[in-house]
Amino acid sequence: MGRLSVELCGITMENPIIPASGTFGYGYEFNDYYDINMLGTFSFKGTTREPRFGNPTPRIAEVPSGMLNAVGLQNPGVERVISEELPKLKKCFNKPVMANVSGFSVDEYAEVCEKLDKEEQVGWLEVNISCPNVHGGGMSFGTDPKAAAEVTAAVKKVTTKPVIMKLSPNVSDIVAIAKACEDAGADGISLINTLLAMRIDLNRRKPLLANVTGGLSGEAVFPVAVRMVYQVAKAVKVPVVGLGGVSTAEDVIEMMMAGATAVQVGAANLVEPYACKNIIEDLPRVMDKYRIENLKDIIGGAL
Repeated sequence: MGRLSVELCGITMENPIIPASGTFGYGYEFNDYYDINMLGTFSFKGTTREPRFGNPTPRIAEVPSGMLNAVGLQNPGVERVISEELPKLKKCFNKPVMANVSGFSVDEYAEVCEKLDKEEQVGWLEVNISCPNVHGGGMSFGTDPKAAAEVTAAVKKVTTKPVIMKLSPNVSDIVAIAKACEDAGADGISLINTLLAMRIDLNRRKPLLANVTGGLSGEAVFPVAVRMVYQVAKAVKVPVVGLGGVSTAEDVIEMMMAGATAVQVGAANLVEPYACKNIIEDLPRVMDKYRIENLKDIIGGAL
């Protein structure tokens, strides 16, 4: 493989760039802009057992250096993802895809993962225990080591493919959560999801979002993400996927030096549909600038 290639949980990727869940739909929507096969892979929209309409609007708002979102896991449900979305994707994407899974109970996580695990095109299962925008699930599993471990163990019992646990930054000890997932059998860790935040509309004297609070993403969260990736990569032996505010090739290099094997790009896709394409094409230039021969050589270089 080339100088950009990395290996994530035993699967070789041409480059480490992964559009993050919720910012890239089911992939084929972006194929109208460019050939998405140039990506390392991508993480598709968070999928639950039942269809979800999501939270009431307004549920997205721009803020300085980022955005707030409280979409609330809108998705068609796992059965339709399997019967409709994956066949559409297969027509334009010939690599393993990362399936992002959300749930409101341990049983739901296990059931959805078990179904997606049977799909040939699914390479990894990214289990989201970190969503701050839903009530009665999601982030509640990701803020307690015991609960995080319980979801991890339940999913590992019913799956054969690599399980990557997606963690919340809204905790006091991110390392404890990561180690609990690793001890329960996780094959990898991805972090960070969005930071719980809110803004107020001064004219209406009400919160900008109908949900009141939402998740902060974008460039504003990048330093927090780098810190947490560094802490977790130092503490666990499984690979780490870094995300949070990544928008340039330099950001990717920094994340990898902090310990990330692969790097997800989220909010930047919503601002610039070509964000991931631009980053991949710019990586060789930035590597040359910093005298990097192969990306895999710099993973954890700052640890």
